[in-house]
Amino acid sequence: MRFDELDLSDDVLDALDAMQFEECTPIQEKAIGVVLEGRDLIAVAQTGTGKTAAYLLPIINRLAEGDFPDDAINCIIMVPTHELAQQIDRQLEGFSYYLSISSVAIHGGTDGKEFARQQQSLKLGADVVIATPGRLLAHMKMGYVDLSRVSCFVLDEADRMLDMGFYDDILQIVKQLPADRQTLMFSATMPPKIQQLASTILNDPAEVKIAVSKPTEKIDQSAFVCYEGQKTDLLKHLFKTCHSRRVIVFASSKLKVKELSRALRQSHWKTGEMHSDLDQQARESVMLDFRAGRIDILVATDIVARGIDIDEITMVVNYDVPHEAEDYVHRVGRTARANSEGKAVTFISEREQSKFGYIERFLGYEVRKEPMPSQLGEAPEYHPEKKKGGVRKGKPGNKGKSRSGHSRDRKPRQPQNNRPTENNHPKSDSQPQNPVKPAATDKSAEAAATQPKPKKRRYYHRRRGPKNPE
Repeated sequence: MRFDELDLSDDVLDALDAMQFEECTPIQEKAIGVVLEGRDLIAVAQTGTGKTAAYLLPIINRLAEGDFPDDAINCIIMVPTHELAQQIDRQLEGFSYYLSISSVAIHGGTDGKEFARQQQSLKLGADVVIATPGRLLAHMKMGYVDLSRVSCFVLDEADRMLDMGFYDDILQIVKQLPADRQTLMFSATMPPKIQQLASTILNDPAEVKIAVSKPTEKIDQSAFVCYEGQKTDLLKHLFKTCHSRRVIVFASSKLKVKELSRALRQSHWKTGEMHSDLDQQARESVMLDFRAGRIDILVATDIVARGIDIDEITMVVNYDVPHEAEDYVHRVGRTARANSEGKAVTFISEREQSKFGYIERFLGYEVRKEPMPSQLGEAPEYHPEKKKGGVRKGKPGNKGKSRSGHSRDRKPRQPQNNRPTENNHPKSDSQPQNPVKPAATDKSAEAAATQPKPKKRRYYHRRRGPKNPE
């Protein structure tokens, strides 16, 4: 379907034409009409399907044609990260180029001047506020944010916001909104917590679900089966023999991102890192350097996997296997964009084989396995049907033994006394069955002779002088 077949204003269509957008994506085709009708909506679609335009275009259209107050916040769009808030704000400026729609991005990591600008926009009432939950709550607690006239409330990347722990923050914001608002929820997945949130804040919503698409055929997917300790050397080998520019390396934790980027910089690779510990200024600087080509390799957590548009990525490396199949699709989808080709490589350790096997079943085919370079040593066999980890088991042949190698079911040690008794010596035929015990008086005398005499305790008294006569 073409955009001009939808009930959009001429000004919005002119902006789309200037941006060379003609055909709707499936999520845009199904969602735009529902939003224009004013209904609540819950949409399940992965990143990269055009879902941002699926709600921005009808919201802009309604704000331009409707009778909305100029001195109030009319729409709130909640997003999980600073980068996504800025990106949506830029897209909104493009779509509303021929319209007088005001917007502001509210997020953390800014200086005092930017915070004052956000404060002023919230007081005067911007048409559209794109905000992260934490920073919006910080402004609300200062008492100058009025949400009583909000007409539309949007949750973008809702599943990711809940993963980041924003569930309670979202509910606090919802309590300040009017009950007759329009609520739109967009999510890449539909876990139970998302369903619970939807039932709480949405009113008779329409549902749109776009199946998670598989990676495009333009992406050359491959994998290395290796041990965990071989991954860093394997990555360096990959950079030497394959691509080493415009590369994104995804790791599972920010600690691993820091360690890996440090190791690559020590090997003289132009490397940057992206994780949640960086403030907003540092993130923007890293992304700017990467886009400008001053950084060749970007090591990142999944903060870059969704919602961040970076063109001309030649290769994506999954240093760790992602937890979900959808995350794998999001990661490798960073390459082969805009009709270009790309490469995606995944490192699979022993413990990650079952997870990657699940991803292959989701894809419907087996990803090509590359042989381990001979100089890096032998690699484990690939058996994704066997689960790694779990209960620790002993080595074969050590059943019933402790870590020191001794048997666990051995008998307790016998007490060792200086004097032999009848219990710790075997009986012999020469010994009588009932030996005669020594007299008690002899035993007490012997004990008294062997024990040392106790020292006398001496008491020292303080001498007092004579009392003064009265």
